[in-house]
Amino acid sequence: MQAIRRKLLGTSSGGDQSGPNQADPPPRPGGEPGRLATVGRRAWGLLRHEWVVATFAGVALAVLLTWPTLRHPWTTIPGDIGDPTLQAWQVAWAGHALLTDPLALWHSNTFFPESYTYVYSDTLLGYAPAGLLGHGVEAAVFRYNLLYVLAHALAFVGAYALVRQLGSGRTAAAVAGVAWAFAPWRLAHSGHLNILSIGGIALCLAMLARGHGWSLRHGHRPALHRPGWIVAGWLVAAWQVSLGFGIGLPLVYFLAGTGLVVAAGLAWSRWRNGRWVLGRRVVLANLIGGAVFGGVCLWLATTFLQVVKLNPQARRDLTWTEWFSPPLRGYFVAPADSWLWGDYHEAGRAELSWPPEMALLPGVTLIVLAAVGLSYSVFRVRHRVLLGLGVLITGALGLGSNLGDRGDPGYLTLSRLLPGWDALRTPGRMMVWTSLLLAILAAGAITQFGSELSRRATPLDATGSQAAETAPPRTPRPRPAWPRLAGRVALLLPLLLVLVEGVNRTPHPAVPPAPAALRSAAEPLLVLPSDGLGELHVMLWSTDGFPRIANGLAAFVPDRQEQIRSMSMSFPDPGSIEFLRQTGIRSVVVMPDRLAGTPWDGVATRPVDGLGITREEVHGVLIYHLDPGDGEQPR
Repeated sequence: MQAIRRKLLGTSSGGDQSGPNQADPPPRPGGEPGRLATVGRRAWGLLRHEWVVATFAGVALAVLLTWPTLRHPWTTIPGDIGDPTLQAWQVAWAGHALLTDPLALWHSNTFFPESYTYVYSDTLLGYAPAGLLGHGVEAAVFRYNLLYVLAHALAFVGAYALVRQLGSGRTAAAVAGVAWAFAPWRLAHSGHLNILSIGGIALCLAMLARGHGWSLRHGHRPALHRPGWIVAGWLVAAWQVSLGFGIGLPLVYFLAGTGLVVAAGLAWSRWRNGRWVLGRRVVLANLIGGAVFGGVCLWLATTFLQVVKLNPQARRDLTWTEWFSPPLRGYFVAPADSWLWGDYHEAGRAELSWPPEMALLPGVTLIVLAAVGLSYSVFRVRHRVLLGLGVLITGALGLGSNLGDRGDPGYLTLSRLLPGWDALRTPGRMMVWTSLLLAILAAGAITQFGSELSRRATPLDATGSQAAETAPPRTPRPRPAWPRLAGRVALLLPLLLVLVEGVNRTPHPAVPPAPAALRSAAEPLLVLPSDGLGELHVMLWSTDGFPRIANGLAAFVPDRQEQIRSMSMSFPDPGSIEFLRQTGIRSVVVMPDRLAGTPWDGVATRPVDGLGITREEVHGVLIYHLDPGDGEQPR
């Protein structure tokens, strides 16, 4: 009877209600407010999620600590008007090539008539999707400024995610993220977006560690294997490498070396225990992700090798490495753009032969916290020892030729043994890894302090011991409030200090506007004068339509460009005109206000009568049409 009664009332024997009864809440009229409330609660829960908060915090910090980058993002650029204008062109060209002719990606509109000109330096290819948005010079500058800010944000989020995965607390991860993303040494590279774009390094390591269920605090936990995160980690690593080998190549060798160590450990475990530690899905995820990563690396490497094959002068010898090798004291000197330390370290920078690559202070707060983390940490002792050794090894490599017998054994040894390492002419950029290891050590110390603070905040039972969940209920004796408050303030102090050390005073000069005459010149064209930083400006100006130009600036001078420059010094005369025509140049644009002191000084005043060319002036800039018909139909 009881069963029949329960069935009639719509209830099961387990008490799960499937119909209306006295325990049901009254129905909500219309039902719509209930759905809206549910959506609101879910949206609020999403916004409160740790990773959403971390992402928004990273963007907000990046906007604040790179200010005034976004004050005039269409007309100014951080650092200087040299390399940033080149990199703004690189991002713009990649997007333009993807839209118009992806197969011609490597053969850009610069250095005409050379080929593979897009890979004359680090390409920032990974930012190509951003290049799809907008067109023209102002769009290129705005795009660069936006990526500049987002690169800092991603560095924060990447370091935060990595340190959290390794077992740190949230405050410790925030300190590590700020200390790595806004370290004083990075201020010397305000004009090098390829050096600032390091977020993918930490992020891919965090994903790979999460996918393998591994952390410094808890070790390897097979139950937490997540193959999807493994594949994602390899894809992010491939993206990071696509931003340039200058920062990406050490990541390639780190992942390759780690893979060999892990493989050896698995083989040893198999031999001892008779079973594999990693499951098939994890192995398959590594094979798939690793194949994509390796394919991207080989694709980029073969392209760069093609450049060296066509231009032997592009190969750099170790003289560059010796020139840019910093002394040991460089690790304790801040760049001039550091608001806190810049003036104090002026004398120290004066002793460095090239401060932009030798002022390598990772942050005083970070150094102190990392030193504490060696002996006081939530991480295991052996892991702390390995982290400390990592700091010493990467720091030693960063000294370049100033370690041991002119860097051998050391950085120069790797330059002779590892393919491509000799092209990394600046050893000090190993600080990317040194500062990341310091941040992990610092996070271990802060997390340990936070754990002890949490334990001390637990109420005491009547006997004076900490109340346990399994203990019989007793009246707890609360601890005083002021120690907890003081502890929390002390926990936030490192975060405040690394924030202050990250404040910059980076200059934001105005970008030179593009001459209107460029739109009236038929392509391919040559802009004179053709030397120095002015070449980078011409490259940026060419983002308005991407006409083929003979101008360009790289770490080497291609043979054809050298010939064009040499012959054009006597322009306009019959010999130079004939040579330029044979090369394919149809227009020569002369900027009189830039000729003084260059080999082209006086070009603007030379006559053109009887040379078979025409000349016109557009807003103070001269256009020489090598084909007289070109002057009648502007491009």
